[in-house]
Amino acid sequence: MTELILTDLVKKYGETEVLHAINLTVEPGEFLVLVGPSGCGKSTTLRMIAGLEEVSSGTIEIGGRVVNNLEPKERNIAMVFQNYAIYPHMSVRRNIGFGLKTSKLSKADKDKRIEEVAGILGMTDLLERKPSQLSGGQRQRVAIGRAMVRDPAVFLFDEPLSNLDAQLRTQMRLEIKKLHAQMGRMMVFVTHDQVEAMTMADRIVIMKDGHIQQIGTPAEVYHAPANTFVAQFIGAPAMNLLTATSTGSGATLVNGHNVDLPGLSVPAGQPVHLGIRPEDLTADGETFLTGTVSVAEPLGSETLVYVDVDGVEMTATASGRNPPRAGDVIHLGFRTDTVHPFDVTTGERLTAG
Repeated sequence: MTELILTDLVKKYGETEVLHAINLTVEPGEFLVLVGPSGCGKSTTLRMIAGLEEVSSGTIEIGGRVVNNLEPKERNIAMVFQNYAIYPHMSVRRNIGFGLKTSKLSKADKDKRIEEVAGILGMTDLLERKPSQLSGGQRQRVAIGRAMVRDPAVFLFDEPLSNLDAQLRTQMRLEIKKLHAQMGRMMVFVTHDQVEAMTMADRIVIMKDGHIQQIGTPAEVYHAPANTFVAQFIGAPAMNLLTATSTGSGATLVNGHNVDLPGLSVPAGQPVHLGIRPEDLTADGETFLTGTVSVAEPLGSETLVYVDVDGVEMTATASGRNPPRAGDVIHLGFRTDTVHPFDVTTGERLTAG
């Protein structure tokens, strides 16, 4: 089984270093997602794996073989691009089969492989159509088919869903996940959309400014973010951050309310940031905060409310049936076991002592 290993991977453009000592191991058959804001280095990392960008230093191993100096076609990978990169003058059949152009397979074997891939993607009835006769989702499936037909060890996806509308994106996410389960091949997927990352990945790599911020399962990065960047990047809407002062065994909020936080290993008097997810900040239970609703966003089963608490905007959840309205004064509380403490200076998560 193929394993992908990046060791101290660096990318420089002239004297400017844009990717800083990336260390990452992708397990055989894993679905790994690289996510982060524009310019964080995720696509550069993917293109280096593919052989489309030169490595400044460090190594890339695929299946136990260092591939730094190998051409893309020699790496046993296939890449699906954001803009599909399919040929408008060719039929679906010829576009999918283009991945086999340099193969030594017989024509009969090539045709059989094309039919197999078309069957998996539900495109058998579309093989003679041109791309102009297809929807956006169908064109993306053609691009995936062209990658699949080569039977690569590693699939690389560079923001393949960003040109689709919201409904198609949801549908294609599901189709790619089903495809991964069916094929069992390693997939490395780049996106700026944290919802795509959370719904598709076995593990997520969160990047910022050319550095890896955290690697973990969707549950790990959501429920135990490594720092405030991860805490506010993963999750929609973003995690609330409250400034507080440590009491040694808990914290005092700006309104003077004391919150017991067992295990918080911060000396008394030191400022801390307390992170609270919007779904954990509600009008139920003990009251810790009071504020005025500025905006209410009904979502059906629940309502997101944006609340001004002493000049700080907090996002909370309320009932979808009888939500508060703009201008209402509401009282908010949270369970202390849902609070995420962070260092004010470094932004790093504060672990229990």
